[in-house]
Amino acid sequence: MSLESDIEDLWQRYQADEIAAETAGSGVESTLDAFLEALETGDVRAAEQVGGSGPDGWVVNEWVKRGILLNFGLRETLPREYGDVTYYDVLPLRSTTDLGGRGTRNTPDGTAIRRGAYLGSDCIMMSPSFVNVGAHVGDGTLVDSCDTVGSCAQLGENVKLGANTLIGGVLEPVEDAPVIVEDGVSLGAGCRVTSGFHVGENTIVGENTLLSPRIPVYDLVEEEVIYGHLPSDRRAFTRYVESSLGDHDLFESGAYKPAVVALDIEDDTLDQTRREEALRE
Repeated sequence: MSLESDIEDLWQRYQADEIAAETAGSGVESTLDAFLEALETGDVRAAEQVGGSGPDGWVVNEWVKRGILLNFGLRETLPREYGDVTYYDVLPLRSTTDLGGRGTRNTPDGTAIRRGAYLGSDCIMMSPSFVNVGAHVGDGTLVDSCDTVGSCAQLGENVKLGANTLIGGVLEPVEDAPVIVEDGVSLGAGCRVTSGFHVGENTIVGENTLLSPRIPVYDLVEEEVIYGHLPSDRRAFTRYVESSLGDHDLFESGAYKPAVVALDIEDDTLDQTRREEALRE
């Protein structure tokens, strides 16, 4: 049987209450361990790109998300050691012994990588930062200080996360797409990307921008309002637009709601980004 079929079989048994953490046994644990190892090597992913840039070019692997849920449902919470700290969790932290050989750096005292997370080659994790189970961090990507990469989030190659950036996790429902940030994206400090939002490749997002499916994106390139997706090759930032709540008597001066404005990437913006990357090198 394949790993996928093993996970699907366990899921059916788990859903039928035929198996639990207390009765799982060593065979089940071996399957769950093999699944986590496959996530850590990048052999399986919660979502995969099968076409071009944008949501239509990606597919969600529901069985992978079920496998992650099984690792919570079929394991017991145990005391674990991290340095001088004892913590309690169903999953230990990921071993990082493989990172150095691939040129990936994680600074000490505060970079936490949970089991089942993938980090590519030549990545940088600054402390403090956290990468959760099922997350996939592509080659050359920077996870800066105070960043969180949530469960199943998919970060492409050469992505730059500014300090204090949140990439939200989407584990349930299993059919829902996770947050996807495609290759070459730069997110400014303090950005929040949540609820399965999709950021197209080579886009530059200004600091403190909230990207969520409930907030409209005013794409001035195609002259349309879209939700849940920021197209590729855009320069995006937050602005405030009039809200219908402004008609209420309580709002004497009107009411406004956040929105995202997306423009075509200008040559001077790209030049500035290249200069910044040169300084980092």
